[in-house]
Amino acid sequence: MYKLAKDSAGKARTQAINQLKAVLIRADPQLREELAGLGNAELFRTCAGLVDDSLNHEAGEGSVLHATHVTLGLLARRIRQPSEEVQELEGCLTRLAERHAPQLLEIVGIGPDTTVTLLIAIGDNPELLGSEASFAALCWVSPVERSSGSRQYRRLNRCGDRRANAALYWIVQTRLRVGPCTQDYYGTPQQGVARPGAR
Repeated sequence: MYKLAKDSAGKARTQAINQLKAVLIRADPQLREELAGLGNAELFRTCAGLVDDSLNHEAGEGSVLHATHVTLGLLARRIRQPSEEVQELEGCLTRLAERHAPQLLEIVGIGPDTTVTLLIAIGDNPELLGSEASFAALCWVSPVERSSGSRQYRRLNRCGDRRANAALYWIVQTRLRVGPCTQDYYGTPQQGVARPGAR
């Protein structure tokens, strides 16, 4: 439930950010220059203040600049609520991961979000898990034997939980950046790591 709520809040935040950036592209050049170069956090704070200034000057209600100020301000405030929700829910997920799978969090590259994603995949499919091989199949990372005439080859399994596959992908990407063992393993001749849902 926490993960569902967090993902939903994240999508709402992303949508509001995209809308704010789209408004900025069409905004008055002078306003665009004033806001250019600001980091996201400072940009959102600045835009959130625009709505109060604009609403206190009702005389300009008909102008495009006034409407742009109000819109940017309201969108910036809309970004704040889901951001706070994401932060709160991340805390809940971290505490659950620490309680139920602390050993996973000790592994380089595995954080609370990926831990929770893998636990959800396991909990949703207990009948499919009897071994490490079945877990690999669930996560789309098991090899499948294929043949084409006299040629035998392997490809990755393409059935399973997409979210678990994505979680494993990001774990590997993190470990490739900071994990010496994974870097050494990846440096040997391998077929590489398939992106989530890669076909």
